[in-house]
Amino acid sequence: MDSAKDIARERVISLETYKKNGEAVRSPVWLVEEAGVIYVRTDPQSWKAKRIRRNPRVRVAPSDMRGNVKGPWADGEAHFVEGDVAGQAIRLIKEKYGMLGGLIDGFNSLRGRHQVAVIAIKLA
Repeated sequence: MDSAKDIARERVISLETYKKNGEAVRSPVWLVEEAGVIYVRTDPQSWKAKRIRRNPRVRVAPSDMRGNVKGPWADGEAHFVEGDVAGQAIRLIKEKYGMLGGLIDGFNSLRGRHQVAVIAIKLA
């Protein structure tokens, strides 16, 4: 992938984060791009969020919904955003994924997951 705009054309990417022992863990995630930054959202208590808090180094690649990688990897660095930036990213994600995104939000609410963390990824 050449840039954040290139990878943002994808519907799903594989987000690779790292455990304490350095082992890579891949998770399929939805994404949007704005101003050269990729944004994804997750539960703030998810394992991927915990791994990013410990180590901001990540890799991303196009993937299918099951996380099967279908393109080249790109290195990046992730951090959490809040406030207006997070709100804008969530709005863009809702626009991109439409009704499917609403169904996922409803499912998460039924499971008691109401909080959302927004992760910004800058590619190297």
